Amino acid sequence: MFKASPFEYRFRFAIHALIYVLGFTAPWVYIPFVTNNLHLTTDSTMLVLPLSLARIGWLPAYSRTTGYIMLTIALLFTGLGAWLRIWGSAYVGSGIVKSSSMHGEAMLADGPYRHTRNPLYLGTLLHTLGIALLMPPSGAIFAVTLLWIFQFRLALAEEPFLLTRFGQQYATYAAKVPRFLPMFCPRVPAAGVSPHWLQSVIGEFYFLGVFIVIAVFGWDFNRTPLWQGILIVFGLSIVLRAFLPKPPATT
Repeated sequence: MFKASPFEYRFRFAIHALIYVLGFTAPWVYIPFVTNNLHLTTDSTMLVLPLSLARIGWLPAYSRTTGYIMLTIALLFTGLGAWLRIWGSAYVGSGIVKSSSMHGEAMLADGPYRHTRNPLYLGTLLHTLGIALLMPPSGAIFAVTLLWIFQFRLALAEEPFLLTRFGQQYATYAAKVPRFLPMFCPRVPAAGVSPHWLQSVIGEFYFLGVFIVIAVFGWDFNRTPLWQGILIVFGLSIVLRAFLPKPPATT
């Protein structure tokens, strides 16, 4: 009952984009930690969170060093998210990743899929935690909550499909490999699939590009070049999708 519908799965990329846009642009209300008053704010969580924690004594007074720490956290999450997306896509194929339908041509248990069943969704979740720091606080809560729920529902939608395709082979794999939280030591052998790194980097250009934009333009804490850079990266990623190989037709 909780799994994503076929409509949601088909348009999952548009739904992701809509959630991010709302997280950045909706007129969110910020509730400070130290008062009961409501304040409209366009300040980012990267600025508001350490200021609020400093007011209640949980952090020292806000300084540029505190800002650098928050930026480093954003880079850590977006960097890990980009790596998981590229690593996973290199094995499953960028054309299939971007397809609007489910595919099950082969049982994949290689690369990151030996550690978690959903490295692509986990990468998206980590990416969302990183860019949420650039959103207003309530927008960040909205985006992170909705994206986590949506990713979980997408995973639940894929599991019955894969179980129907591969039967006991998938059931055994699912029993050994966690759905999201990766295990350090894999319990399934490598299948010997060769990764396609260049294709993967092109297909996951958005995630890599956002990490680069934050790494280059984030240190002066000016949101304008960050937002502009993310929009440019998003546009380029759509253009680059035209160069990805087409996935095989599903039956």
